[in-house]
Amino acid sequence: MDQRKLRNIFGQFASGVTVITCANGEGEPHGATVTAFTAVSLEPRLCQVTLTRTSKACSFLSGAPFAVNILAADQVDTAMHFAGRPRSPGPLWEQGPTAPILGGTAATLSCNPWREYDGGDHVIYIGEIVDAVTRDKDPLLFYRSTFHDLGTPSGTAAWNGCMDDPTSGWFDANTRFSPFHLAASPS
Repeated sequence: MDQRKLRNIFGQFASGVTVITCANGEGEPHGATVTAFTAVSLEPRLCQVTLTRTSKACSFLSGAPFAVNILAADQVDTAMHFAGRPRSPGPLWEQGPTAPILGGTAATLSCNPWREYDGGDHVIYIGEIVDAVTRDKDPLLFYRSTFHDLGTPSGTAAWNGCMDDPTSGWFDANTRFSPFHLAASPS
């Protein structure tokens, strides 16, 4: 299978967009746009980021604290800035508990290094989450090589968290109900 075909298949999986931030060799803030992020464990609190071996950020992350900045839907320019297309003005930096962080994000996870693994042409970094901040903002999504926002919830969203869900709630798919106005009235 050629790389383009595999990349297109991977693109069928919608993911959030993050910028992994750390300090470079001179102690200055540095970041890289990354969609390969996932939660790993609640206890201990761990998350995973995967970066291309050839990225500059990869040379700064080995054994270093970092932050996972989960971008908000209005931060496409920030995503592009850290994907190699610098924007002016640049990002709004803040000092986080472990590493520099970005302002205006949907959420931020500040991490200490936990483990590092060979991932072929990528390096897999596991971070121990020491601080987490969330804001009331929708996340930026990436799907089929294009940025997206959440959009309108699907028709099944009404059942999310509801115990009356016909496929998993109190009543099974074979249960039938009669509307009150059609039910026999007591005599």
